[in-house]
Amino acid sequence: MRSSKYFLSTVKESPAEAELASHKLMLRAGLIRRLGSGLYTWMPLGLRVLRKVEAVVREEMNRAGALELQMPCVIPSELWMESGRWDAFGPQMLRIKDRHQRDFLFGPTHEEVITDIARREIRSYRQLPAHFYQMHTKFRDEIRPRFGVMRAREFVMKDGYSFHAGYDDLVREYRVMHDTYSRIFERLGLKFRAVAADPGAIGGTGSHEFHVLADSGEDAIAWCPESDFAANIELAEAVAPPAPRPAPGAPMAKAATPGKTTCEDVAALLKLPLQRTVKAIAVMSGERFAMLLLRGDHNLNEIKAGKVAGLAPFRFASEAEIARHAGCQPGYIGPVGVKDALVIADRTVAAMGDFVCGANEAGFHLTGVNWGRDLLEPAVVADIRNVIEGDASPDGKGAIQIQRGIEVGHIFQLRTKYSEALKATYLDEKGVAQPMEMGCYGIGVTRIVAAAIEQNHDESGIAFPRAMAPFEVALVPIGYRKSATVREAADRLYAELAAAGIDVLLEDRDERAGVLFADMELIGVPHRVVVSERGIAAGTIEYKGRRDEAAANAPLAGALRFLQEKLGA
Repeated sequence: MRSSKYFLSTVKESPAEAELASHKLMLRAGLIRRLGSGLYTWMPLGLRVLRKVEAVVREEMNRAGALELQMPCVIPSELWMESGRWDAFGPQMLRIKDRHQRDFLFGPTHEEVITDIARREIRSYRQLPAHFYQMHTKFRDEIRPRFGVMRAREFVMKDGYSFHAGYDDLVREYRVMHDTYSRIFERLGLKFRAVAADPGAIGGTGSHEFHVLADSGEDAIAWCPESDFAANIELAEAVAPPAPRPAPGAPMAKAATPGKTTCEDVAALLKLPLQRTVKAIAVMSGERFAMLLLRGDHNLNEIKAGKVAGLAPFRFASEAEIARHAGCQPGYIGPVGVKDALVIADRTVAAMGDFVCGANEAGFHLTGVNWGRDLLEPAVVADIRNVIEGDASPDGKGAIQIQRGIEVGHIFQLRTKYSEALKATYLDEKGVAQPMEMGCYGIGVTRIVAAAIEQNHDESGIAFPRAMAPFEVALVPIGYRKSATVREAADRLYAELAAAGIDVLLEDRDERAGVLFADMELIGVPHRVVVSERGIAAGTIEYKGRRDEAAANAPLAGALRFLQEKLGA
């Protein structure tokens, strides 16, 4: 490709609305252009990157035996009504009507559509297993689209779905997809981690997320360096303290804490460690009032709390409801003396003694509070908090560390959630109808591009891994338009590289060398070769890898072999 015949649209300044490095650099490098909130046009340069990601994904999915198809973007509402998700999916769903006022949606995911295909096409266990996938445009009406294509409303996703005659075969395919996804991200040159996760709105049982590791990631990952444990913080278990609850060491007393409504402020006023305080979070489960108790330095995990028997579903209580049930304002509530409240204590709180909590009276807290002496034992003890750095790993093999990650893939064991709802059955060996076991496997293709940039950039721009770079080699002749010698040498080398199957961009624009160098670094080309009159006279080219601190000379006559070795490395 010659840059004079291509469309490069780089800019020097970062747009004001861009926050993340990937968003800034994708706009500056001309990979994308904004159309509207959460809507982006993929420019020719960006589309080259996107297609290279798609190619790796497609090759590995085909290698794993999955079959590609293409399903409609627009889906009749009836299918989602059958599965129960028409009302349950929420405001992210874009609902539309046709000219006859019939309801449709723009598909955010395609479990219902593929299950409809399976129930129409698959009759016997002899047709199973079956695995279909597509590279497809999705739409989810995000409340606050942000970070460019990282959280856009329209995006490209690889979604795959498998059907099985039994759970054991689903587990086998799930493991195959776990390995397939790992190969995809390895081939793309990304540092990633696979973690156990919550299935969320998709449903099912087993679930793993694949995260590209980056400090800018929205997700927190808990993992243990001494073992194989890794989980999204939403799912990571916070184990109970190993030491038994201490015996009471002080009488309960009321302490004045005017204006101090947070555990941090109360601990500072009373000159106590924050770990000695307990915060009460008031919630409502239907008409029932409940208090969720956490140590002062811990945070509530709403997903875990939502799974506590007798509590789900729950919502946070209003000030009026807190006043009615606890007799005071938020910031001073506590479990002592509260009647008809369901008290759910985190495992850590249940093992505490002589702790500080709200006194259910504005301006006061209680100190020296102990279970069994000053209040009844909690009705429920459960893991309802996020793990923190240094917590014991649930597998007992070390301590947890926390990393940030960007979710780029998610696999699920759906089991029979959709096959039962949509009556997708097969006849087993005895001729008895059975619901198909299902798996679901998604990769955020557009998000991978942004995640790769978050992990691979510097002050000069993007530093794409080779597998997804728009071009592998930038050939930059100095004085291409002015020197016949340079032009002939550059054209000859360009032809050699192209004939060898190397994806090369010949920078033949009439610009200063500094501008050409800056653009090639900005767009992330991994290898740069400079041809100049001085180098030709010396029989050399100048080579610089995108991450190299300085350029080095190599023989002009052996330039092809030299670059093939660099690309192979």
